[in-house]
This record gives sequence, C-alpha cells and structure tokens, in this order.
Amino acid sequence: MITRRQTIKQTSIVAGLLATQGLLAGQANAAYNRPAFEAKTWSEALKANGALTISESKEINLTAPDIAENGAVVPFAISTSLANIKQIVLLVEKNPTPLVAIFNLTDAIEPNFTTRSKMGETSEVYAVAITNDQKAYFAKKEVKVTLGGCGG
Repeated sequence: MITRRQTIKQTSIVAGLLATQGLLAGQANAAYNRPAFEAKTWSEALKANGALTISESKEINLTAPDIAENGAVVPFAISTSLANIKQIVLLVEKNPTPLVAIFNLTDAIEPNFTTRSKMGETSEVYAVAITNDQKAYFAKKEVKVTLGGCGG
C-alpha cells in the first residue's frame, strides 16, 4: 500500500518533470492577443483583432438579459449562421476594457457559444463575427445593470 507521503513525493517528481518540459497548463497562453484585450474602445479592440470593415448583420444572434440585476455575472449567448467565420468576439462598450472574449473557430467548430461577464454599468453589448477575409459583422443589445459588477 502506498502511503500519503509516497504519493506526494511521486506527484512532485512528475510535476517537476512536466514543468521542465513546459507541459503545465499555465504555459498554454500562446494565442493571447494583448493589444486587443488592453484596448480602451471596442473599435480599437476589433482593429487589434484584424477586422478591416464592420457592418451590422441579422445573421448574428446575441442573447442577453434586458436587465441584469447583478452586473458581476451577466449571461450571454452568441451564435451565427454566417460562413467562413474565423473568430467571434464579445465586447461590452462601457467596461474599462471592452473586450470580454475571443472565440477562435475552425470548420469543425459550430459558432454557438455561451459565457458570462462582468458589467460595470448599463451598456451596449456587441457580438462580432470576423470572417477569414477580415470583414466583421455585428449584433448589439443594450443591457441595463442595476448593481455594477466592475467595482460598482
């Protein structure tokens, strides 16, 4: 029978070997787009993601509550029927950093996502689909926040 002490010793040896090979989960942030996440406006965030043109589209569905009672946890659902989508981006206009999430897609991924975000105040929320040829299409919705989640 293996004792607790032996299990901890073996686990630490394996973790050390994984760390020296760069295989721990904390190292998996290669796709992080720092300029996009640090942008102060939603248009800057889209430009940092490579969007050249932007227009509104009825083929993007953004589901969000009309009124969020607690801005700390606001649910969103995004889907689209557009073809050749490489990214879906979620932005909250009046947040300190508007970019909430980037979903990178391939042909094997159905463009249908749900997530939650903090909202500091009542704001327009944008769901943006960026195509392979750098065109961006968006849907927007105003979400009213009664109790702010970003420090409010």
